Order: sequence, then structure tokens, then C-alpha cells
Amino acid sequence: MPTKTLQIPTTDGQADAFAAFPDRGERHPGVLLYTDAFGVRPVLEEMARELAEHGYYVLVPNLYYRHGPAPVTELPEHIGDDIRPAIISRLMPLIEEHTTERVLRDADAYLRFLITRPEVSAGPVAVIGYCIGAALAMRTATAHPDQVAAVAGFHPGFLVTDAPDSPHRLIPKLTAQVHLGLAENDLAPEAISELNQALDAAGVGYTTEIYPDTIHGFTMSDTDAFTPSALQRHWDRLLPLLDRTLVNS
Repeated sequence: MPTKTLQIPTTDGQADAFAAFPDRGERHPGVLLYTDAFGVRPVLEEMARELAEHGYYVLVPNLYYRHGPAPVTELPEHIGDDIRPAIISRLMPLIEEHTTERVLRDADAYLRFLITRPEVSAGPVAVIGYCIGAALAMRTATAHPDQVAAVAGFHPGFLVTDAPDSPHRLIPKLTAQVHLGLAENDLAPEAISELNQALDAAGVGYTTEIYPDTIHGFTMSDTDAFTPSALQRHWDRLLPLLDRTLVNS
């Protein structure tokens, strides 16, 4: 499984990124993968490799590249509940600096880079995200409806907020098919209802599912939130979505 560390030119500098893709000398559909708040690290690289084994070119950018290459803060091999708050407190200023304007500028750069890779086939791409990355995936999909055919978010954060430009308020621009896999306490029932109403109004195919017996972060095997059955459910939902929107489009 070939992997590369790449530099993506953006209007604000060079974003380092990890890429994984099949070793078959062919061109493959592109997938832009946004990490959770902890950023690019071995568990995300392994998930990208697994996705690549199913026939996709997967690009995983460092969201915090303006502050240096990944990892921008020291991370242990396992992020336990005892140290999670301290790590989040170090990352929160970086998250807060990642404004909507920056997100959209970066999305432009990431997609432009992805679709011009020699290993990536012509046609639509998918954007997926975990935690905060789910909101970035939704912003990317709504800003580029002509390019993004599928969007998936898992244990999403910041997807439904009171802000005028909350990601859920942009859903009328969406054309992609959607899957959202939620932990049991990710969103209040009222927020889920608001989200589903927006997706209904957009007329897109979607599933919004609460994964049973989960807490926020359930896909990440290097955290205490990890739930193996939920990670498998995530693959069971994600792979068919990509297959019908990218492979058979």
C-alpha cells in the first residue's frame, strides 16, 4: 500500500498531508479525509490505508499546518480520559483560529490538489470527517456541490450551532449523498431534527444514525472512547456510500 507525505500549496503556506492509495498503477476515485481535533497521527493514517485498500486515493491534510507540521502538539500513543482535557485545552486556540474563511480557503486548495493527482481518476470525490472534521466535510461539500458526490461525518462536532453560518444552515447548497454516524450524546434530539429537516429540504439522499452504546470519538482506537463494533458499523455505512457515489457514478 503506497503512502506519501505531501505538501499542499495553499494561500497561507504549505499544508503537510498524508496520502494512501492502491498499488495498482491505475487511477482511483479521490477521498478527502478531515481528521478529528487531535489531527494526523498513526490511527488516522491506518484508517486511510484501510480505505485505500478498497480502491480509493485518500488525502489527509494537517488542519493545523499554519502552526507547524503534524503533530502540532505532543500526543501519547493512547489518549486516555485522564489526559484528554489537557490536550484539548492546548488545541482549542488552534481550533478557534480555524475560522470559516480559513476552512473554505483550505478546502479549495485541498480539492484542487486532490483532483490533480496523477493517481486520481476524473469525476466526483468524497469528503469525510471525524469530530470537528465532520463540520469541515460538510462545509467543503456545500461549497463545492459540483465536485463532491458524497459526504460522511462520524461523531460530529460543531455541525449544528447558533452561528449564522453553522454548517447545517448551508445544507440547501448540498448535492452530495450524506451519512452521519452519531454517538448517543453528540447532538440533542432537537438538533438532529433540525439537521434532518434541512437534509429533507435539500432533497438529497441521506442517513442520520445514532450508533448504539457509543460516546464521542467511538471510531478512534487510540482513545478511551473507542468502540470496535461502532468502528465496524462506520465501515459498513461508509463503503457502500462511496461505492454508489464514486465507483458507480
